[in-house]
Amino acid sequence: MSTYVYGIMDGDRPDPPESLTGVGDPPHPVRVLRAGGLAAVVSDCPEQLRPKRRDLLAHQHVLAEAGADGAVLPLRFGSLSADDDAVLAVLTEHAEHYRAQLAELDGRVEYNVKAVHREEDVLRLVVSEDPEIRALTEANRASGGGSHEDRLRLGELVAGAVRAREVQDGKAVEAALASAAEQQSPGPESSGWLVNLSFLMQRDEAAAFMESVEEVRRNHPHLDIQVTGPLPPYSFVRAVPAHA
Repeated sequence: MSTYVYGIMDGDRPDPPESLTGVGDPPHPVRVLRAGGLAAVVSDCPEQLRPKRRDLLAHQHVLAEAGADGAVLPLRFGSLSADDDAVLAVLTEHAEHYRAQLAELDGRVEYNVKAVHREEDVLRLVVSEDPEIRALTEANRASGGGSHEDRLRLGELVAGAVRAREVQDGKAVEAALASAAEQQSPGPESSGWLVNLSFLMQRDEAAAFMESVEEVRRNHPHLDIQVTGPLPPYSFVRAVPAHA
């Protein structure tokens, strides 16, 4: 049976509670594998693992328990190894890499920020800001809707202005929040957003970061901004270098 890996922590850390369970139905007991001065938090892997809500929450819960009193390198949902021996071999071979990352991420959390335009608000905004769009809109309205060519021209102008505004707003959000975090990284793959970024910060700096988010909301009321966190710093765990 494959071994499901939740995360990696310092080998001196105590085991999670014996009652802790992870993915699977019924949930599989969580155990710890130790090698190279490190500890991998693992369980057996269900035969048919799917990203169901229960298992996603179980993955998060195991990491929360493991990281309650120290740093843990979180692996993303669905991280598998052939068996326990394979996990131990990886810990031993790449111990220096993992220990360095544990030191870097100790006491840090991740916040993911996504943003999208509020459609009606951004349309009003581009009409008010662009004289050509505003003039053509008023002319079409005055003539009962305008000709087919005028409507097409207006649609092209509006679409181009909205695309330009997406770029402008994306850069503005990134610039405003980057200064409130230590690092940033593209967020987990998800379509339809003009901003999808993850930010790394000290846990005790999270309140200041959220204040920056609220300021962005006030300055950009035409944006719908969604924040998820605090999370384990998934986006900032570096893969083992290929030459290692």
